Amino acid sequence: MNARLYSERDIHLALDGELPEDERAAFQAWLEANPDMKARSQRYATDDAMLRGVFDGVLDEPVPFRLESAVNGDAPSRKPASQRWRMAAAAAVLVLLGGVGGYFLGVNNADESDDRMAELAISAHQTFAADQTRPVEVDGSDKAYLTGWLSKRTGLKLVAPDLSSEGFQLLGGRLVPAGTSTAALMLYADDKGNRISVYVTTEGTERTKGTYVLEGGGPQAIYWQDEGYGCAIVGTLPSDVLSVVAKDAYRQLLAGAGITQS
Repeated sequence: MNARLYSERDIHLALDGELPEDERAAFQAWLEANPDMKARSQRYATDDAMLRGVFDGVLDEPVPFRLESAVNGDAPSRKPASQRWRMAAAAAVLVLLGGVGGYFLGVNNADESDDRMAELAISAHQTFAADQTRPVEVDGSDKAYLTGWLSKRTGLKLVAPDLSSEGFQLLGGRLVPAGTSTAALMLYADDKGNRISVYVTTEGTERTKGTYVLEGGGPQAIYWQDEGYGCAIVGTLPSDVLSVVAKDAYRQLLAGAGITQS
């Protein structure tokens, strides 16, 4: 019998508890053999938990009859202003929940937020920075080969920032999912065992920057978007230390791409 071929659809089935019991071992083995899909599965699981935490109080509530009638196109009746406001608020919740459902079915929104990029970077860091056996696909001993390989796969002109002045040495890099595109993940470590990652992907031209931490804590992401680049530096260092590393890394990434920092 041929082994079953798994796909992203099976990730959703597994997260929803709908994957048959007799397939779970083979599915888990498939995840272990496909790091990108494993990272995607962990990202979906994290997002699922976060969204359920936000909407836990309303997910299982019945839809009010008035709202159900409105959605079904029944003729509206005149309501007091306060009641119309409550209905509008309920409709907004319904639309938002519909968007959440669409995401978990694998539908990607065209305008991903800055926070979304930071979440993806944190998810990739959590997946691979802790891996002691194979954290990277390509070793960092040959920077020219590594950056050429990552540049070709992402469509970006990349350099591997030299962070030795901050005590970090390049371990290597890999490709990771970035919504509908692919991101480069470069991993660094210091002599104390601390690891940071530099996540780079294609983003919009609007210039933004910020700091992001998941609600439950964990690694921090300092990110920028500029000139078609999206970059996040992720780690568990103190904020002031990570900020220095992040600015140095981003400066080198822009210089390597021939972009003048304003």
